[in-house]
Amino acid sequence: MTNLLLIDDDADLSAMLCEYLAAEGFTLTVAGNGEDGVEQALTGRFEAVILDIMLPRMNGIEVLGRIRQTSQVPVLMLTARGDDIDRVIGLELGADDYIAKPYYPRELLARLRAVLRRTGGPGAIGPLAFGQLMLDPARRDARWDGRSIELTVTEFALLEALMRADDIVSTKDELSLAALGRQRQRYDRSIDVHVSNLRQKLAHASDGAVEIETIRGVGYRLAVAP
Repeated sequence: MTNLLLIDDDADLSAMLCEYLAAEGFTLTVAGNGEDGVEQALTGRFEAVILDIMLPRMNGIEVLGRIRQTSQVPVLMLTARGDDIDRVIGLELGADDYIAKPYYPRELLARLRAVLRRTGGPGAIGPLAFGQLMLDPARRDARWDGRSIELTVTEFALLEALMRADDIVSTKDELSLAALGRQRQRYDRSIDVHVSNLRQKLAHASDGAVEIETIRGVGYRLAVAP
């Protein structure tokens, strides 16, 4: 059984999800407020967290920020339909994906499985190198000049896709499939936000020696900074 944490104060929805996900091989623990959610998420007991934005005592954005201070556990956020601001802020803070409420449990399950597949580094055939940047998908380890780089599940998958592409430009559609496990929708900025987060982490780790180039109207490419 795969252990999941749901942070949501909707008791009826939580009970429904517990029953639905149990039939699919998941064990769901529920935290009804943000403070309890943070405490539970940081125990290391869960393979992924499903996090609602609207929570008592501490909202979902604050919860995500607290989690990301010390943990890279995969986080799937539940947002209000059409609330782009919450989605972008969540992605910037390190959420791996989001789904708008109301949603079909089957869709949530598909998104959840996609996030969990990325955790295992699917398709990995061995360590990858780009100058002093090293990536080991099997061990989920990213390093620059031997120093570890802390990445979320989605950032790791995104970096792996860019490194496998080498000097070929990766389109946003290709990166969405590789890093998010889903087709990119029109006006979807998820990949742009994840690239921005990854770009900042790579720049910090390498002192600007490696960067992600934006190829206008096409996509992104990993490059050595001039």
